[in-house]
Amino acid sequence: MINFKDKVAEKISKATEIELNEIEGYIETPPNKEMGDYAFPCFKLAKVLRKAPNMIAEELQSKIETDEYIEKVDIAGGYLNFYINKSILAKEVFDEINVKGDEYGKSNIGEGKNIVIDYSSPNIAKPFHIGHLRNTVLGHALYNIYKFMNYNVTSVNHLGDYGTQFGKMIEGYKLWGSEYNFDENPIDACMDLYVRINTLCKEDEEVLNRCRENFKKIEDGDEECLKLWNYFKDLSLKEFNKIYDTLGVSFDSLNGEAFYSDKMQEVEDILKEKGVITESEGAEIIDLEDKKLGVVMVRKSNGSTSYATRDLAAILYRARTYDFDRCLYVVAYEQNLHFKQVFEVAKSLPIPDKCKAGLEHVAYGMVRLTTGKMSTREGTVIKVEDLLNESIERVERVINEKNPDMENKHEEAKKIGIGAIVFNNLNTTNIKDSIFDWNTALNFNGETGPYIQYIYVRTKSVLEKVGYVPDYKDVDVSLLNDKESLNVISTLYNFQNVLMQVVEKNEPSLLTRYLIELAQNYSNFYNENRIVDENKALQDARAYLTYAVGLVLKTGSGLLGMEMPNKM
Repeated sequence: MINFKDKVAEKISKATEIELNEIEGYIETPPNKEMGDYAFPCFKLAKVLRKAPNMIAEELQSKIETDEYIEKVDIAGGYLNFYINKSILAKEVFDEINVKGDEYGKSNIGEGKNIVIDYSSPNIAKPFHIGHLRNTVLGHALYNIYKFMNYNVTSVNHLGDYGTQFGKMIEGYKLWGSEYNFDENPIDACMDLYVRINTLCKEDEEVLNRCRENFKKIEDGDEECLKLWNYFKDLSLKEFNKIYDTLGVSFDSLNGEAFYSDKMQEVEDILKEKGVITESEGAEIIDLEDKKLGVVMVRKSNGSTSYATRDLAAILYRARTYDFDRCLYVVAYEQNLHFKQVFEVAKSLPIPDKCKAGLEHVAYGMVRLTTGKMSTREGTVIKVEDLLNESIERVERVINEKNPDMENKHEEAKKIGIGAIVFNNLNTTNIKDSIFDWNTALNFNGETGPYIQYIYVRTKSVLEKVGYVPDYKDVDVSLLNDKESLNVISTLYNFQNVLMQVVEKNEPSLLTRYLIELAQNYSNFYNENRIVDENKALQDARAYLTYAVGLVLKTGSGLLGMEMPNKM
């Protein structure tokens, strides 16, 4: 497909004699289609050319000639605006959709590149709450999009199955285990046990020391402690898998923290040999004060290891196993310092330079309740299983009220309810905190998952009324020349570009905003144009546009992790 942005960049580069790559980085998409398809901010060249932006714009306009691709160039407030030939644009879009179908938007930019994405990573014996949900759907969306762009992707669920918290769970079980039925409600029982032992640890330092010693026993291979640890792990994985199945999420690797317990010594030996590790009050540390990154704990004074040690062992293992070009860690921004420290220390590991450069922390904001921050220690969480079930039930109630005769009501409610939750978690930029609100998540008219699903169902309904999807050879795209049609076509054209931006920035919210824009533009088209028409040529063109919109809405939503309903 023709890259019209490149065509614009070539014109500007030729007129200014500035490198094409630099010009491409400056070109923007105007917020309003009436301001053109592409805009060049001339103030970017003001220092270089030592002229005012409006003067630069006037000079460039006089040097740039229109052609078959660019039909108009005008000036607005120091911006040079370019208008693409819409007939060629429409033909390009529909030619591509006709050839690629549901692979429209795919790219080969990832060919030959290995990506590891570390996400979800819930803690064993703790509830899978809405904070983990955002992590999971964000990582899963990135996984889907990278694969769609032809990267070789490995998804890793780095389970939190190691650490002092397990020493606490074991101590709690020794004290009160007989009081619980772990078979009936395993996670609820574990959560209550964890809250109780944490409360006791705050009151009694000796209990906390016993918890720490329990974890040390796990590391040392103590039979009783290992048996209890495996028991909690098996209970948790069974419950977690119910949630993953509901969300349609699976992983290529379930290697959690414990997997690296026998791989940490090699990391320590390497770092000691390089003189990176020093001793401090019986502990092994790495001093990064010169980098303004504080101190990294490698081994505590009681001999147990730290998160950092395990993460470094994981980096070494993943570099050797997957030879990654990028390794993404989808973890809340609260861990920013931790990953800066670990990535800095990883520079001392014997791994390829591309692996060192490819370590990335995809930080995301916290999900909060209306009453404040969640805490498993205090027992103030919303469990994902409850959240998903309630969402489905709420949607089913709406269906029963408005469309009681709908077939497969529960299945359709499941797609809408889960889609609403997934979209709600991805519809803000990664780093932004969010407060969970039912009224926002399940709004069928706002910028939500249900709205996109509703517009998709409308495209299906329209095609049912038409009675067929037109054969592309019968479609005259030149008939789609009204403003609303052209807006839809321009949006369809941008699909691949949006996916490439998601990969570049690891920001799925760019795709959610794109899908909202496409749905809204189609709604405007639908309201302004009769699709079932006596003029068959016009009907075929508009029906094919409808088909194209439905296809891209379904593809894009699927990449986010949403299923499309058949009826709403």
